[in-house]
Amino acid sequence: MSDGVRNLHEALSRIGEHWQPHRLTSVNDYDVKVVKLLGEFVWHEHPDTDELFLVLRGELTIQLRDGDVTLGEGDVYVVPRGIEHCPKADEEVEAVLFEPKGTVNTGTAGGERTAQLRELD
Repeated sequence: MSDGVRNLHEALSRIGEHWQPHRLTSVNDYDVKVVKLLGEFVWHEHPDTDELFLVLRGELTIQLRDGDVTLGEGDVYVVPRGIEHCPKADEEVEAVLFEPKGTVNTGTAGGERTAQLRELD
């Protein structure tokens, strides 16, 4: 990871796989991650942290047990800590995530969708 100006669109153009977050930069103890999403993720929660989603392109549905939240381009939503959720994208979504360093993408659920945070080249 290099210091300096980073371009979201250029960073996202280098990501080929869905549900594989890449660190764009870090701010204090938080990672700013870029990710492409398609299909349905897994139901999971993060008991110790909130999770911020910023949609850059596409439409993202964050399924919650008490109702869905739909995000369009430019929308931001924070899933509160401890709330079970399942992101879903019917068409490809490009998004930014803001989470504390070390946050696992599948939270407490684990499983095959658990991804190691990748660095952008």
